[in-house]
Amino acid sequence: MEELTLDLEIPRPVEPEPSPEAATQPQVTALGEGEIVDYITNTPVKDTPKEKVRQRIARALFHEHGISPGDMERDFSVTVSTDGARARKKKADIAIFAHGTSHTEENLRRVVVCKPEPKRGKNVVKLREPDQAEKDLQDLKDLLGAENRPECADGMWTDGVDFFFLKKIVDQFGATYEHRSDWDVAPESVGSRTVVSHQRLRRAEPEMLKTTFRRCHNYIHGNEGMPKDAAFWQFLYLLFAKMYDERKSRGTGRARFRADMTEPFTDAGRAAIRKRIESLFEEVKAEYAKINVFKPTDEITLSDRALAFIVSELAPYDLGGTDVDAKGIAYQELVGTNLRGDRGQYFTPRGAVRLMVEILDPKEDETVLDPTCGTGGFLQATLNHLHHTWQKQEDTYGFPDTPEQQERFRDKLRAYADEHLVGADFDPFLVRATTMNIMTLADTTGNVFHMDSLAFPRGHLSGVEPAQAKIPLGEVVDVLLTNPPFGADIPISDESVLGSFRDGVAKSWGRDKSTGELVESATSTPASMAPEQLFIQRAIEWVKPGGRIGIVLPNGILSNPGPTDEAIRRYILEHCWVLGSVELPVETFIVDANVNILTTLLFLKKKTPQEVRNHRMGTEQPYPVFMAVAEKVGFDRRGNDLYKRHPNGDVVMEATVERERIRINGKEEVRELKRSRPVIDNDLPIIAEKYWEFRAKHPMPGFDPRATKADAGDRA
Repeated sequence: MEELTLDLEIPRPVEPEPSPEAATQPQVTALGEGEIVDYITNTPVKDTPKEKVRQRIARALFHEHGISPGDMERDFSVTVSTDGARARKKKADIAIFAHGTSHTEENLRRVVVCKPEPKRGKNVVKLREPDQAEKDLQDLKDLLGAENRPECADGMWTDGVDFFFLKKIVDQFGATYEHRSDWDVAPESVGSRTVVSHQRLRRAEPEMLKTTFRRCHNYIHGNEGMPKDAAFWQFLYLLFAKMYDERKSRGTGRARFRADMTEPFTDAGRAAIRKRIESLFEEVKAEYAKINVFKPTDEITLSDRALAFIVSELAPYDLGGTDVDAKGIAYQELVGTNLRGDRGQYFTPRGAVRLMVEILDPKEDETVLDPTCGTGGFLQATLNHLHHTWQKQEDTYGFPDTPEQQERFRDKLRAYADEHLVGADFDPFLVRATTMNIMTLADTTGNVFHMDSLAFPRGHLSGVEPAQAKIPLGEVVDVLLTNPPFGADIPISDESVLGSFRDGVAKSWGRDKSTGELVESATSTPASMAPEQLFIQRAIEWVKPGGRIGIVLPNGILSNPGPTDEAIRRYILEHCWVLGSVELPVETFIVDANVNILTTLLFLKKKTPQEVRNHRMGTEQPYPVFMAVAEKVGFDRRGNDLYKRHPNGDVVMEATVERERIRINGKEEVRELKRSRPVIDNDLPIIAEKYWEFRAKHPMPGFDPRATKADAGDRA
């Protein structure tokens, strides 16, 4: 086996072709220390806690509300006055003007007040009710003005944790300010979103969706006093109901999972929301009772006020039309902080997950299995990979999906998840969490089995029997992706499990004293083994000949000189072609899993029985193996973003084009926005590119089941 290493010199980023409008916008080529790029003007500004909030909101105004940065202005001076006082000026952090008009007070339509995000202690930040924020909201009322500026009617106040929306109502008696749950859709951008009452659903911007999920969970935990895990499940019940309702109401124009603009602020309105949601949740439980997603005893125990808050936060989003990756990131972040366990359940960082899926490249007719699925990160990434593959095939990657694409891709993802996407886990809570995750991503519950994958096909848990029918060992699975629990502190000692591995890795090994060669003990067997050692064999057994494997392993198993680890390496070489290995830096797992360990991503392809015999007889020909070492993964040990820098220390920038599909005066168009952003110092995407460059020169060794399938199709 020939080992090849590659020079991972980072190539210059390929810029998408900008629109003429985008091409004329100023670009930033470098950032000094303590600077960020303003989303509105695309120029450097000082990085402050308040600025972080303003940038997040500006991006959401474009991507979620369809408001062009050209219709925004930062720090716009507005004339304000109080009763009996002389007029004075006050600055709106973000001012929004009528589309395409000059930036004057006469054309001002909406104003935003941004404050620094409050510092978080160990406890969840408690969210305020509108009446608790009246003092802060006075600034917003001043900016909206009274009856002298009736067209400036919508205001937002936020510190990144609390969000308050005011609607100014002007009548013959003057101006009043109503609390609302959200803004109306921008008049010039009615979009192609589903109509729900007087609101329209919108695609979620990733950072805002994460904020929304976090706010919902924090409200239940902080304002209702529920423990974190109880708060988490209450939120998931409602998220599941939201997705179910979107599917059932699609095309009807009237959803039950909704909160009209003023309902969350009155007793009668909150009672109406509860009536709709409780009826909906009972229907959801009945729909999914057969697959044990919900128990008959599950119920929504939130107060009317909390329930109304959650519904008003989730209702405006078209989650079915939101990018799979955006939903997955928000879901994984919330799940990971609540269900991280003590059984070696190290939740795999997104960058490593994405790299593994990119290298194994699952196709839409291939069955993918994660036998230790946790919260479903690999399954989520597979769905996202397929979605992007379809976009690339239609030359629309980087563009928001059209309504027709949304519907078609949703149907394809649902069909794929039902037929080919499989997960399993020993933890019943993680099985439920993954099932709900797949529902959020693919509009179906998929195939997630509660079982011990090392004991399979034996075991007493409920998922064993259906898994035997769906994914028998060695027959169905094309791609296996997994990050098994590992460590000597969680050994497998049950002989009913170990017995299945006695013919493979579960043996005692030593060395011949004279030759140093590896020899198997004829008198003893190990009483226990680390789970990752067994999972290597189980992964190989599970995929069919020619099937591909991606597995996260501690470095020791691939480099320790001890006889047991050497025997495992020999077992791998006997039964698999080694496609590649990628060594990860220690930072990879510190932030997401709080684990200080060096790991390697190992990629394998299962040999046929004849190929195994060839190896044993010594007739196997040498073949090249892709090997890489990642030095940077985009963040440091504290989780701070890591940027590429010029020799003088300035941050390296790149130009990107952001696109949003909206309607302008009834005509649908794709609006492009060219923006500068810092280049993240992350080797993993480059390694994925280099892997496929390597494969272009060195095709995968061994039996190709896809070629066989194509030949069979030709003969048919």
